[in-house]
Amino acid sequence: MIKQLLALDGVFVVCHFRDDGALVEGYGMFGDDMMERLAKFAHDYKRMVQGNTDQFSMFTGIPGWTPPGGWTVRGAKATVCSVGNLVCFIDNEEASLNEVMKVLTEASRY
Repeated sequence: MIKQLLALDGVFVVCHFRDDGALVEGYGMFGDDMMERLAKFAHDYKRMVQGNTDQFSMFTGIPGWTPPGGWTVRGAKATVCSVGNLVCFIDNEEASLNEVMKVLTEASRY
């Protein structure tokens, strides 16, 4: 299922990682070392976002922030986005972030 993400315009890499940050599988233009680094980054960032949304939920009193549905880090040319234990590296000019997040969400449920 996650290989289907590579069929989307602008998706260069997709990785599935375990809850400890280890790479389960990865596909795309990165070598194994870079995919392992991306998986570790995604794991660490996911944990940070979870902590921040817990705090945000507590001080705003607004329900529905936890667990977070996903996250994105948008750079000048590329974006890293994740849902569940899946992460994608995409080109900003070629990819539709909304479309990628929708397919990531669907794929994360398998």
